[in-house]
Parts: sequence; C-alpha cells; structure tokens
Amino acid sequence: MRETETIWIIGASDGIGAALARAWVGRGARVILSARSVDKLTALTESLGPEHIALPLDVANRESIGAAAEKIAKIGPLDRIVHLAALYDPGKIADADPDRAAKIVTVNLTGSFHVAQIAPPLLRAGGQLALCGSVAGYIGLPQGQIYSATKAGVINLAETLRAELAGRVDVRLICPGFVDTKMTQTNDFNMPAMVMPETAARAIIHGLNSRRFEVHFPRRLTYGLKLLSALPYWAALSLTRRLVR
Repeated sequence: MRETETIWIIGASDGIGAALARAWVGRGARVILSARSVDKLTALTESLGPEHIALPLDVANRESIGAAAEKIAKIGPLDRIVHLAALYDPGKIADADPDRAAKIVTVNLTGSFHVAQIAPPLLRAGGQLALCGSVAGYIGLPQGQIYSATKAGVINLAETLRAELAGRVDVRLICPGFVDTKMTQTNDFNMPAMVMPETAARAIIHGLNSRRFEVHFPRRLTYGLKLLSALPYWAALSLTRRLVR
C-alpha cells in the first residue's frame, strides 16, 4: 500500500459517501468525489481542501461515467474505487411506480455494471474495487420493493467480479445494515441496530483494510439476516411472512 492513497468515491455527496470521504481524508488520503448533486459535491470537496477533486456524474448514464474515467486516467492510477450511489423507494411491489422502479434498476444495478466495466483499468495493479450491496439483498423481505432485488443483483455481480478479476483487482463487497441517512429516513417501519454514517465509514475502512471479501455491519443485524437467508425456503419464507403488515 502506498503512503498516500488516491481514492475515487462514487455517491459521495452525503450520507455514507460523504462520511467516508471525510474519514479517508483524515487518514491522509487524496479523494476524487462523484455524485449527481453538483452543489453538495462541490461544497464537500472544498471543505476537504484544494488537493481533492469534485467530479460530478450520473451513474445511470454510461457516457457520464466514461467521461469521468477519461479525466481520472490523466491523474494517474487509483488505489481504490468505492461505488455507493443508489436510489431507494420502500413499499410493496404491488404499489411501486413502474417508471420509478425502472430508474432504481438503472441506477443501482446497471450503474454498478457500468462501473464494473469502466473502472478497473483506472486502478493500479492490485488496486481495490468495492461495490455496495445491502443486507436487503440477502433475502426478499416485505417493503424491500425493487431496491432489494437490485442489491441482490449487485451482490451477485461482485461475487462474479471477484472470480473474474482475481490476481488483478481486489474486488470487495460492502453490505450495510440500517444507516441514518436521507434514504432510511423515508422508512416508516422499525429499523433495528441503526448506526450513524460516521460509524458506517469506520466499519467500511476497517473492512476494506482487512482480507475479507464482504464488509457487513452492524453484525448484530447482519448475522441474523445471513442465518435467515441460509435457511431452507419452507422455514425462511414462513418467518418473512410474519413481517408483512
């Protein structure tokens, strides 16, 4: 690992991404921050110092990601790329707006696919690419809507990349539980083991510095959901039905 890391964070304007940027800068890293929200992104980057870069993009637009990658290629090889950008809309599948659902698929799953294709050449040999799934992707739960399905797809995508890029890129998977962000504040149900973005950032950095493929937290929640997903369907589905309101 080089003494000063250069890290590209996609989905960095607020929430976990912004907390992660602050934490890494506090550890001496140089960050390149991307998101759709230009004003928030610019304000955050300026608050971190002149050596850090704001690079707005829209992960739903492949050309936007490609244009950002061309600019980063001129800067030099990256040590890490962390892709966090996502949309969320809780509710039952029957109540979902089809256009909104399609947008969530495009941002969460197709956007991750675009990053997975475009980003690896920007990394130094052995550099790290981290995609963000979710514990919501472990098993289908009520109110998960299309978001949970896209996160299950991201988990599968990261697993595939881990095998395909072995020896060249250090592929990792991040699966947060409930984090207190604008995204989760739209929920109207109980969210056990909620953590703050700063706690999430510390957990992610610790996990990405370890040898584990998956970074998941808080474990008092994630281990329970992992156990649920490991059960046979006759047992797991009988339990998840009890969660339907």
